[in-house]
Amino acid sequence: MAVEWITSTAPVAYDAALAAMEQRVAGIRAGTEAEAIWLLEHPPLYTAGTSANEADLKEPDRFPVHRTRRGGQFTYHGPGQRVAYVMLDVAARGKDVRRFVEQLEAWVIAALAEFNVTGEVREGRVGVWVTRPEKPLLPDGTPREDKIAALGVQMRKWVSFHGLSINVEPDLSHFDGIVPCGISDHGVTSLVDLGLPVTLGDVDVALKKTFASTVQSFSNPPGQTN
Repeated sequence: MAVEWITSTAPVAYDAALAAMEQRVAGIRAGTEAEAIWLLEHPPLYTAGTSANEADLKEPDRFPVHRTRRGGQFTYHGPGQRVAYVMLDVAARGKDVRRFVEQLEAWVIAALAEFNVTGEVREGRVGVWVTRPEKPLLPDGTPREDKIAALGVQMRKWVSFHGLSINVEPDLSHFDGIVPCGISDHGVTSLVDLGLPVTLGDVDVALKKTFASTVQSFSNPPGQTN
């Protein structure tokens, strides 16, 4: 079965999204439902992954905080951010979690390249980053880099869920309530913050266009459902 693309136009409550993902993952493992990628937004909230340090939650009362079993630390989700939840059979893709995460990173980088944005990964830093040469250098003389996309996945019987988020036009001040992914010496950016008039719909087109060359292992092209 081809991967099903699902797009939600209204913000989805986090608990509702988690329940829907768990149901879909069970169906994929049972062979009764197709793999899926769910494109959505959340209302403003923070999530804590399995490596989260409580000291990184600077404003615990600012937004709801959801404890999750995905990998990673604290992150923010909210309007203007494209979340892509990936419910994919990783067993059919070689049972290599690290390789799967690398493919997700490559997918984000390829999608950003559609807007002439150079996304990069950094050893020891989860997510996708962009260099900001227009900003002052760090104290050690290295260029400042800002995070534009976060990743965090969970596996259940070799089916993935959770996934990634790309900052399109979120309120970047909302990240101030946490230390995003435990990294305090670099900032956070978005496509609009970089000066690009990009919409969530534009990002969706880029994600669908680049999926087959980075993650998709089937010959069928991605379709879409609403």
